[in-house]
Amino acid sequence: MQNDSMMGLIFATMTEAKPFVQGMALEKTESTPFSVFEKRRTENEPFSVPEKGRIVLVISGIGKANAAMAAFHCCWTFHPAFICNLGAAGATNDSFVLGDILHVTEVIEYDRPELGSNTPHVHFPHVLEGFSSAKVSTQDTPIIDPDKRKEIAPIAGLVDMEAASIIQACDKFQTKCVIFKFVSDTPDHIHVDEIVMNIKQYRTPFFDFFQNAVMPRLVPEPCDPKVPKI
Repeated sequence: MQNDSMMGLIFATMTEAKPFVQGMALEKTESTPFSVFEKRRTENEPFSVPEKGRIVLVISGIGKANAAMAAFHCCWTFHPAFICNLGAAGATNDSFVLGDILHVTEVIEYDRPELGSNTPHVHFPHVLEGFSSAKVSTQDTPIIDPDKRKEIAPIAGLVDMEAASIIQACDKFQTKCVIFKFVSDTPDHIHVDEIVMNIKQYRTPFFDFFQNAVMPRLVPEPCDPKVPKI
């Protein structure tokens, strides 16, 4: 049974998640099979009182297999109403610039062709209205080379290594999956060290955006058990 006051956040790396852990005052509660962070209740806080926006944050590790297992673990253990896949993504062309924040509306699994048609498999996450949007291509190989980005650009403006698998795992549990990414690199960025530096620069504005613009759209107001429903 899903917990309507629970939201799961899945990041590939702690480098991307750090502002969320600190800004939401989350504490590490699990180390295996994945690092999990939660906000602990105080000793005087009764469990009978619903907690608005209870958060569980999971660090999956990079790649599709890690992402799928982390999403499964989150759904199986915590039963969230939503899972949000958040973090950095690369731009395939000059349509986006560093720091842009995009709501992913379609995920193309570029390295998983459909049998028969040989076209990439497509997944559809849950979509919220009113945000700048993009399609993302998910594959197990990092896309840094400008020529490879150019090859993918006609079908997706962003590339990542986790989104498709997280959607698939969520679908097994009928859990809504929402995806937001910020641009950490473009065809002009071909060095890993430079990309990591960009992630560190833009991760805090991304946290501020999510907390102020996205969370209010996902988290229901808790019901006071003393007040009858009308």
